[in-house]
Amino acid sequence: MFMSCSKEPDNSLTPAHILSNYHLAWSDEFDGSSVDLSKWNYRAENTVRNYATVSRNTISMDGKGNVSLKVTKDNSGKYFVGQLGTQGIYETTYGYFECRAKMNAQIGPHVAFWLQSAEMGKVGDPVKNGTEIDVFEYHRKTPGTVYHNLHWDGYGVDHKTTGKQIPVAAIGAGFHTFGLEWTKDAYIFYVDGEETWRSSSAVSQHKEYLILSTELTGWGGDPALGNFPDEVLFDYVRVYKSNY
Repeated sequence: MFMSCSKEPDNSLTPAHILSNYHLAWSDEFDGSSVDLSKWNYRAENTVRNYATVSRNTISMDGKGNVSLKVTKDNSGKYFVGQLGTQGIYETTYGYFECRAKMNAQIGPHVAFWLQSAEMGKVGDPVKNGTEIDVFEYHRKTPGTVYHNLHWDGYGVDHKTTGKQIPVAAIGAGFHTFGLEWTKDAYIFYVDGEETWRSSSAVSQHKEYLILSTELTGWGGDPALGNFPDEVLFDYVRVYKSNY
């Protein structure tokens, strides 16, 4: 189902072959005054994930066409993070998935745009069960690096993963574009319109949903070294489907 957007799309960093061979199938340009709950769920609310509790109160529109996902710390020292997902609303297989985002600034959080399946926790067949596909992950502990990662066979003793670290000039300043082309045979990753990694590992054929998230797990460094609130901004999320 196509969902229209009011903002004129800027496709300057979308790969040319995507624009030629794919069509826009789903998008959110974040132009409204509140999160569009016909497109997103508040995900994992009230769960405690390492250092932080997931709360919708960390998520807001900034009035400039972006959604802000913050990491906050209250007066008692308790941390909060936010997540949006499309589970049960929009789930699909294959296509080109793209976001434009401005990274967070503080040590501690890591931020991400990723895909997930409801069956990913099952072991033995990621083609059937799905794979966690991290289009990008970022944290300030390695401020010049973007991470692409794949995870499958759950998160326990059978967990498997592969990924690549991508150096990106000035990644910590301004907005950058992150894309994933997911076909039956491979995942192909892009940063600012340039291919950065491809993998044929654990290629899911299971419907997956989209996730935007902030996390405070320790991977991004000791949050005691950061100043809060911190935030990641998403200008848009778009899904393109093949014309063939």
